[in-house]
Amino acid sequence: THAKFCHKMSFPHLSEVLKILDGALRSNASMSSNYAGLLADKLEQEGEREIARRIRERLARAPAAVAYAQDAGGMAGGLPVDSESRLDTLDISTPAKGSVHLFLPGGTAKRVEEFLQSVRHYDRLREARAAMPLRMLLYGAPGTGKTQAARWIASELGLPLLTARCDTLISSLLGQTSKNLRRIFDYIEQRPCVLFLDEFDALASARGNERDIGELQRVVIALLQNIDALSDNTVLLAASNHEKMLDPAVWRRFPFQLPLPLPDTALRHQMWQNMLGEFAPEALDWQLLSTKSAGASGALIEQVSLDTKRHAVFAGSAHIDEEELFRRLSLSLALADGHALATLSDEIRWLRNWDTKIFSLRELARLYNVSTRQINHYLQDDHGNAGKPTRKRKAQP
Repeated sequence: THAKFCHKMSFPHLSEVLKILDGALRSNASMSSNYAGLLADKLEQEGEREIARRIRERLARAPAAVAYAQDAGGMAGGLPVDSESRLDTLDISTPAKGSVHLFLPGGTAKRVEEFLQSVRHYDRLREARAAMPLRMLLYGAPGTGKTQAARWIASELGLPLLTARCDTLISSLLGQTSKNLRRIFDYIEQRPCVLFLDEFDALASARGNERDIGELQRVVIALLQNIDALSDNTVLLAASNHEKMLDPAVWRRFPFQLPLPLPDTALRHQMWQNMLGEFAPEALDWQLLSTKSAGASGALIEQVSLDTKRHAVFAGSAHIDEEELFRRLSLSLALADGHALATLSDEIRWLRNWDTKIFSLRELARLYNVSTRQINHYLQDDHGNAGKPTRKRKAQP
């Protein structure tokens, strides 16, 4: 009986109703209208078209000028701005559903879907006392898809994506960084959206490092305070390439944590097929391509695919050159691994050492439009140093 009573007392879309009420109590008409629009969208999706129509009619009667005039501080009329540089501290994008392709391993994709379900059914989870703050930390090596995942999540939820690059929020003025943060969090509370904190480690690095100064420690504290003050049903994503640098207190603020590894062989196969599309020749050895691209990030695979397709277009060909694809892949992997291929000799020796079967003397001569004798000359490096390995670039301090 108690369960039936609780079910009858449930209030659908309570989150949106409370946000509309918050806006009214703060004399923030823009906040109220933003969430009323979201409520109308959700009702329409559930088949309540007449109710949605009536809400939208009421919204249409409210002059935009009045709404902006009532907003405290005029914040809703424009993006928050850094007082020192006068630049916007947020970028807004509205990725349409189906426009973003995300490639994830099965287990990782399942965790992202669980997060989406937690957002969509937040009110039901809260009634069951099973809701968690809608905050996800994405971490992994550069190019593994953190930004793409944020765009995909926003597109699936049908919400605008507001991106703050944390490294650009840091101001030289004492206390200005904390003010930038406060303005951003105030702004996103006024509208349905996904807040994406990119380069998160720039703000959330662990306190107590030798290089820390008082101001940086205060920034971390301000960040934690702003996250704590955020409504639990506001969607917050953060991305870091250096998760080990993050303050332990930051991890505790993100119930959802998503490591993004480099793609495995099966996922690389899927990505190559999707990104090359109709440009792939029928005889392309997908298995060899997937194997030889071990260690490649999704971003690297995308860039090599785009470069090779452009090469085909310039050559007036409907399909890519398979050996040209492997050439660009090999050179991109060398660059990512820190090898300095400064000369044509360096390139050709690298390719020859990478795979002698793919890059025979004749094939190298074709790719570089020279004779096989010239290729041999390059391989000897003018000094008879056949097969001499290239040097790695020194790591940047």
